Amino acid sequence: MFQLERYPSNPLFTANGSHAWESLNVFNATVIYYNELFHMLYRAQGLDYVSYLGYGVSEDGFTWKRLDQPVLRPANQWEIRGVEDPRITFIDGWFYILYTGYSPLGIRVCLARSKNLISWERLGMPLPEEDNKDAALFPEKIGGRYWILHRREPDIWLAQSTDLLHWDNHQAIMHPISNGWQHKKIGIAGTPSKVEEGWLLIYHAVDHDDVYRLGAALLDAENPSIIKARLGSPILEPRETWEIRGDVPNVVFSCGHVIKNGILYVYYGGADRVMALATCKLQDLLLAFG
Repeated sequence: MFQLERYPSNPLFTANGSHAWESLNVFNATVIYYNELFHMLYRAQGLDYVSYLGYGVSEDGFTWKRLDQPVLRPANQWEIRGVEDPRITFIDGWFYILYTGYSPLGIRVCLARSKNLISWERLGMPLPEEDNKDAALFPEKIGGRYWILHRREPDIWLAQSTDLLHWDNHQAIMHPISNGWQHKKIGIAGTPSKVEEGWLLIYHAVDHDDVYRLGAALLDAENPSIIKARLGSPILEPRETWEIRGDVPNVVFSCGHVIKNGILYVYYGGADRVMALATCKLQDLLLAFG
């Protein structure tokens, strides 16, 4: 059974009591490697449990410097209870994030873009009529169109667009598997990565006891609706105390990963409380698909 290796100095970082907006929890980060630096957008909560997005930067992916203020905070009626769980993509010269807007009105996928990762311009809700989450853009057009992964519970879905806001050709491409670690529901972890074998997709899966684990799959390069391979066992599951005990117990939950120099860096939240990292040689993971 293939498993990621936890960074020995986990957690990477924890809540900062000096900042009210991140004084309770920091978790569920998306990360991108750009201009020789790792850039992170992470979810943070204070005592009111409203979620904000903070920014961190690192030269090596292990040691992070964080800004004192959030880079995205709730700003409209769909975000009253928070902006959550971003997934980042660099495409057409822009950084895009798809994130979850949480409010009494429902849960919506929201889209924003930036040139510098600090100042973000909201573009609207790509799927405005439905509760939806766990969404990410592919980092390149396929067949001249944008592609998105999203989650209509309990499945992972795929759709296409010409303008990033109007989506069609919706189809469910991955489903839970009964009576096991991905029995209840599944959803993407971070933005898929292009590898020689296709698109590498890390995803989360929930069992009947609400334990969250991470799995991996390969999608076809030209038609991502085709699942080329899917590992039968999780690549990460709750084991450490800070993954088992927290605001939401028994959770490892990722919103992003980076591939650099043949190493896969998977950033994840432990029990909705702390930020952590697990790694592997990319080739070892790809060989596990057989």
